[in-house]
Amino acid sequence: QVQLVESGGGLVQAGGSLRLSCAASGRTTFSRHCMGWFRQAPGKEREFVASIGWNDGRRYYADSVKGRFTISRDNAKNTVYLQMNSLKPEDTAVYYCAARLLTTAEYNYWGQGTQVTVSS
Repeated sequence: QVQLVESGGGLVQAGGSLRLSCAASGRTTFSRHCMGWFRQAPGKEREFVASIGWNDGRRYYADSVKGRFTISRDNAKNTVYLQMNSLKPEDTAVYYCAARLLTTAEYNYWGQGTQVTVSS
């Protein structure tokens, strides 16, 4: 089992920055997992934002956030971060942290979400 707790959301003006954190815990070996950030805007489906391999640090990003968002991890703290710069109103959404085993394609564990609102 893996527990994920997000923090760091809030209200920011367009062009501003926020850093989201995802604290992971549980009886598992995190090096076997890939960690991801997803988001869901009102009336829209949840979409992938970024992911990082816990062990190799390999990163992937959605085209909409490339060059603006950076995903990183701190293995010692079992925490994953999403640094969001040059925020746009269309980035407004609930952001979720998720985890999956490297051997699976489906994310099995999800946090409760944190609201990010970008005003124009």
